Amino acid sequence: MSRSTSILGDFLRGLGQATFFLITILRALPGALLRPRLIVQQLYYVGVLSLIIIVISGSFVGMILALQGYRTLSHFGATSTLGVFVSFVVVRELAPVVTALLFAGRAGSALAAEIGLMKATDQLSGMEMMAVDPVKRVIAPRFLAAAIAMPLLTSIFAVMSIGVAGGHLIGVDLLGVDQGTYWGQIHAQLRPHDVVESLIKSVFFGIVIAWISVYQGYFASPTSEGVSRATTSTVVVSSLTVVGLDFVLTAFMFR
Repeated sequence: MSRSTSILGDFLRGLGQATFFLITILRALPGALLRPRLIVQQLYYVGVLSLIIIVISGSFVGMILALQGYRTLSHFGATSTLGVFVSFVVVRELAPVVTALLFAGRAGSALAAEIGLMKATDQLSGMEMMAVDPVKRVIAPRFLAAAIAMPLLTSIFAVMSIGVAGGHLIGVDLLGVDQGTYWGQIHAQLRPHDVVESLIKSVFFGIVIAWISVYQGYFASPTSEGVSRATTSTVVVSSLTVVGLDFVLTAFMFR
């Protein structure tokens, strides 16, 4: 009983510390906006360098969905609705969730490792000694860049899954679904609010992943083992949080 109480106490203590840290970051954001060069630089590191894995994954997800969807829909003589099937599954669910999981594994872990190493090598302490706030100079630009990059990467994932190299390639070019029917069904059935809901999810996922990543890096133990543990915790906690948050957001939006 005492062990479970201790675990619960450690969890609540960590959650409170993370919440106060998030408030500190939000207060530092106006100062970070005055340094657009830092934000653009971090957008390149967390966004552009994550682009290749998003494009490749989105393409294969669209191909797999088209293959599986065509096989299922052919039993009901409804292969003309393949575009609707692929677009609904991707836009409503897979685009934000899969992008978030990939983003956490690639960009989130990199952020945590970078900040953890800066702490282990006393770079953050050196900034404080020079009267430079490390939250404003290091944490806030990375947090903001990650939050901005997630919706952009989600949009690219959805486009690659539905169109150029994904569902369109398999459904139209390989399986012979009529191109006009494929796109006509998508335009007729996919509503703007579906896209908006997907982007809303991606914004929340981006904020959460950025928050967890910078928190784990900033409060990592200043040792190689501590940085390694922070990197692993970032991926695990971010992935679990994204899945749980997706359920909550989906239930709220359906309601």
